[in-house]
Amino acid sequence: MLIDRIVNACPWRDISPAAKSLFALSGFIAIFAAGQPSTAAIVSALLILVTLFGAGIKLGAYLRVAAPALLFLMLGCLSLAYTLEFNASSAIPHIALAADAEQRILILCSRSTGALAAMLFLVLSTPINDLLGLLRRLRAPALLLDIMQLCHRMLYVISAAVQATHTAQAARLGYATPATAMRSLGELVASLSLQVWQRAHYLHLAAQARNNDGPLRFIERQHANARRDCLLAGLAGCLLIAAARWLP
Repeated sequence: MLIDRIVNACPWRDISPAAKSLFALSGFIAIFAAGQPSTAAIVSALLILVTLFGAGIKLGAYLRVAAPALLFLMLGCLSLAYTLEFNASSAIPHIALAADAEQRILILCSRSTGALAAMLFLVLSTPINDLLGLLRRLRAPALLLDIMQLCHRMLYVISAAVQATHTAQAARLGYATPATAMRSLGELVASLSLQVWQRAHYLHLAAQARNNDGPLRFIERQHANARRDCLLAGLAGCLLIAAARWLP
């Protein structure tokens, strides 16, 4: 997947996930500690700059990952900009511009963008196994971690099944005309549903055959200089929170 490819190419992927999580958490706190939308926007910009120039994430890849969340944010802003009003002279309600829409939209955009920037900093620089290992050390529910691991694995299974089926259909001119393309798309969805169910069933049988009656276990990586990285991340996070708190 796109996020995994970005993480594998990130220079900071070997840094302790605890340090990166600490900085991301500090970013969340700084965003909501900011008194003004302009201050929250500055904090958001700092988080984005750290992700792009510090973690080495390319701008194009960053925007591709952030685009769905930003689109959802735009729809949320539109819902805040307009309101449904009832007029005493008319029984039909009408849509009007909200009186305090500008201030509410600025607050929503600044805080949501900052929270998204903090989350993307962590997600785009940390492998999934490191995140799961950190959550396991933090005593997260084992069932939740198993579901996360299996869902992540099934994404690759689904992607491989879609690619193989689509290639086979295209080789048989299954997308030559709009009519055949629509029929091929329906067959692809039906075949994919069956394959995913079968592979999930086989995975369950394999786990039972190995007498698996507990949580999934994986070898966790050891990160060099973890304490130093956590100390630096905590210091940077404190500076970020202080700047958000005291900037006008």
